[in-house]
Amino acid sequence: MGFEQRDRIGQYLVPHLSEMVFDELSDGYLKKAGIADIMTGVPVPIRKEELNSISTLAIARNMAFVIGCDPGFQYKENYISYILRTFDKRFAEGLIADGVEGAARNDFEYACIQFRAAMQIDPENANAYYCYGRACKDAYEACEEEEMVGRYKAESLEAFEIATIKDPQLAEAFYFLGYGYVNLGLYIKAKLTWDEFMKLSTDEELKKEIAGRLAQLEQPVKIEKGYNLVLSGKFEEGIAALSPYTDGEYASWWPLWYYLGAAYEGLERDEEAAACFIEVLRFSPSNAEAMKELIHIYEKLGDEEKASKYRKKLEIVQENARKDRADAELLRREDTKLN
Repeated sequence: MGFEQRDRIGQYLVPHLSEMVFDELSDGYLKKAGIADIMTGVPVPIRKEELNSISTLAIARNMAFVIGCDPGFQYKENYISYILRTFDKRFAEGLIADGVEGAARNDFEYACIQFRAAMQIDPENANAYYCYGRACKDAYEACEEEEMVGRYKAESLEAFEIATIKDPQLAEAFYFLGYGYVNLGLYIKAKLTWDEFMKLSTDEELKKEIAGRLAQLEQPVKIEKGYNLVLSGKFEEGIAALSPYTDGEYASWWPLWYYLGAAYEGLERDEEAAACFIEVLRFSPSNAEAMKELIHIYEKLGDEEKASKYRKKLEIVQENARKDRADAELLRREDTKLN
C-alpha cells in the first residue's frame, strides 16, 4: 500500500514497539541456521516476557510485529527475508488468523499490525488487504478523534480497493468498498462497485440490502454527474442538471450548492454564486472553502463590508481547526504515555 511513502496510521501503532527489546543472534547460531548472509549485524526483536524462551517461531512473529507497526523499519527487508527463508509466504496466513482473533476481541490496533505484516510478507494475498480494510473500518467506527477517523477511513478505502484488484472475485471487498465510496460522496463509483458485488455475491440477504442501496443511489448518481459537468467547465449544463434538486430531499446537500456556486461563478454571475455559497454555509457552517469563495466574490464586487465579515469567520474557523488538531495530538501523546 505504499507504506514507506505514506503511512497514515503508523503513528498510532509504532508505540507498541515498546513491548520489544532488540539483540543480535550469535555468529554460531547464524551459521548453523544458514542465515548469516541476511542476519549478520541485524538486531532481532524479542518480547520482554520471552527473554528466557526464544524460539525461531517467536523471532519470526516478533519480526512481523515490528514491520506491521513500522513498515519503514531499518531492517525490514532482512526480517522479511528471514521469515520467507525460515518458513515461506504462507506465514502470512497465520498472521491473518491472529489478526482476525484480535479484531474479534476489539483490539483493532493489534489486528491492523498483523494484517499490515501479512501484506508485506505476501503482497499478493487479497485476504490480507480485505481484513486490513475491515479492521481499519472497525477502528474508525469505534473512534471519536476526527483526525484518527480520517486516517483510518482512508486506509480502509485503499485496502478494499487493492483487495478487489488482487482478487476480482472477492465479493465482500466490493460490498465494503461501495460503502466507502458512498461515505465520500462518490456515488458513481459506489454504483459501479455494487453492480460488481451483485454479479459476484451468492449471499441473498446482502444482495437484497445492496439492491435497496442501488435504488437509493439513482438520484445521487445524477447529482454527481452534474458535479462532473461543472468540474469539466460545462457550467450551463451543470446548472441545468443540478437546479432541479435545490428543492426536495437533496436541498440540504451542501456540495450541491457549492458546485452550483462554482458554476455561476464560472459564468461570472457573481450574485447568484454568492447566494449559493451562503446556502453552503447554512448546511455546513464551518466550510472554509465556501468562505474563501465569498471573500473572493465580495472583493470582486467591491463590497468590503461583506468581504471583511467572511474573512473574520474564516479566521475563527481556521483557529478552531488548529486548536482541535493540537488538542487531539496532546491526547494522543498522553494515551501513548499511559500505554
